[in-house]
Amino acid sequence: MSTVAIVILNYNGKNYLKQFLPTLKKHSNGHQIIVADNQSTDDSVSFLTNHHQDIKRIILSENFGYSEGYNRALQQIEADYYVLLNSDIEVTENWVEPVMTLMDQNPEIAACQPKILSYKERDRFEYAGAAGGFVDLLGYPFCRGRIFDSIESDMGQYNDNREIFWATGACLFIRATAFFEAGGLDPHYFAHMEEIDLCWRLKRMGLRIFYCGESQVYHVGGGTLPKANPFKTYLNFRNSLITLYKNSAASELLWKIPARWLLDVVAAIRFLGQTSFRDFWAVVRAHMTFLTHILRIEGQRKAVLKLGKTMPFHEMYKGSVVAAYFLKNAKIFSDLKF
Repeated sequence: MSTVAIVILNYNGKNYLKQFLPTLKKHSNGHQIIVADNQSTDDSVSFLTNHHQDIKRIILSENFGYSEGYNRALQQIEADYYVLLNSDIEVTENWVEPVMTLMDQNPEIAACQPKILSYKERDRFEYAGAAGGFVDLLGYPFCRGRIFDSIESDMGQYNDNREIFWATGACLFIRATAFFEAGGLDPHYFAHMEEIDLCWRLKRMGLRIFYCGESQVYHVGGGTLPKANPFKTYLNFRNSLITLYKNSAASELLWKIPARWLLDVVAAIRFLGQTSFRDFWAVVRAHMTFLTHILRIEGQRKAVLKLGKTMPFHEMYKGSVVAAYFLKNAKIFSDLKF
């Protein structure tokens, strides 16, 4: 029987641990639960010691961010499957077993996510993951149930199990062997979009990423970095650009990077129009950081391209989701023509 380790990477999340751990313990059917603490400055660790002594704790030496924090924690955990679970998620009854059954029956599935609904608006999908992730040719991510800021209501339209391009890091089921064979999460990302980068590498290795609509959880969202935080804007733009570059052939870079630069300039100007200078500067700084580290990223790109399978993947949108959304009014997933 496969073993499962549910791992929460915590940073100053005592309130979420207090709120959601009892439900997690109730609905996890005896699977191991571990909290890895990224040097929280609240009293998360003492709270766990005093109130949840049955939960294993891993104390990291500093705040390594999402990527390296999980890399270091998972190296200390033995299991067939890991579940990377955000602290601000409320699980439901029987949320683990449908995913595990799907993955056990299909060894080529390396990673999977459940349906992610909003904790605050429980009949709507949640921004980070919704009903499975996709990317377009320029590396812009979107989801079934969420394209940019247009979020769908859950009316059972995504109750299926189907292949996707990337699975959200908010609730990521992944085979331990696949995680390590792919090289884990890129520590240079710190946080945001590192799961997209990992899933892209897994697909290049000939493995598959799935969504399991038979399982669902509720996500608060923005538990560590609020959506309006300029640092989040910086990470999203920087990491998306790096992911595109790492996974593109040299010939593709000649047009993809200029196209991305142009669209990101438009996004930056749009921020200015919304009187959000800090977000404008976050986009500029993201591109500056990208250029500063281009030699390292180029080395990573060459290593990634050696993994095997080449693009395009059939789960990749062959056009521009930006153009479809803003010019063709494609606001929901079914509006896109794959």
